[in-house]
Amino acid sequence: MKTKTSVNNQSTATVREHSTTGSVTSQDGTTIGYRQLGHGPGAVLLHGAMSSAHNHIQLAEALADTFTVYVPDRRGRGLSGAYSEEYSIQKDVEDMDALLTKTGANHVFGLSSGAIILLQAALTLPAIHKAVIFEPPLFMNNSVPTAVLTRFDREMAQGKVAAALITGMKGAQMGPPIFNVMPSWLLELLTSMLMASEDKKAKGDDVPMRALAPTLHYDFQLVVEMSGKLESFRAIRAGVLLLGGSKSPAFLKAALDALEKVLPQAKRVELPGLNHAASWNTERGGQPERVAQELRRFFA
Repeated sequence: MKTKTSVNNQSTATVREHSTTGSVTSQDGTTIGYRQLGHGPGAVLLHGAMSSAHNHIQLAEALADTFTVYVPDRRGRGLSGAYSEEYSIQKDVEDMDALLTKTGANHVFGLSSGAIILLQAALTLPAIHKAVIFEPPLFMNNSVPTAVLTRFDREMAQGKVAAALITGMKGAQMGPPIFNVMPSWLLELLTSMLMASEDKKAKGDDVPMRALAPTLHYDFQLVVEMSGKLESFRAIRAGVLLLGGSKSPAFLKAALDALEKVLPQAKRVELPGLNHAASWNTERGGQPERVAQELRRFFA
């Protein structure tokens, strides 16, 4: 294990050398692997779409002086087993249940689709005492994510991985504004080049974009499943911090606004100048130490 050092001065490779790995078996027999850092009360960091545990390793390091941090790979990624044909968000809740039961952790942080999973988990898992919910992509109805999922699946079936990723990025409104004016052929070319570059450079815990692409189906599936179910979260009894960035897409801010009305006791914090990638490693555009400050304050 390792106590905290400066995130900015330490590579993720060094952090990995001082972490340990473990795994739990979910209810359906799927292995869920995780990385563990630090000492203290347990806290779980759950990633969102197009990412893996690796993306939050610096956030884990920033918290490791105060908490024992568990960073799981969700299904289909890294240390964990594959998705099943019978997938629903309940599988993710069962995965979280297995992890919390083994580790004894009571604090959780979830980003994006990971935040949706934790909202659902907080309804039924009493082990969750405090939950930080970072910009869950909740829609009032499922027409938008359903259309995106249909097109994404069609392009993936045709072997058009770059086109499918662009569909997903535009559907999630995660691309820069220039994406909306660039021709599709150019976007696909640039995405293909980026995937090829990642494939060559990938090492260690890296899960490159091409390997992550199939998992995006399940992220959109859970968004479709949970769209229109905002009111159900009114029954959450855990403490909740609603967290977001000032530069994130408007629909994510709207989702937090809606949750704030449903969860009147929840605390709301907006991080000036940050966006949806705020909690990621610095080389991926994140500022994990700023996010860690809010987590330490809320989990204290």
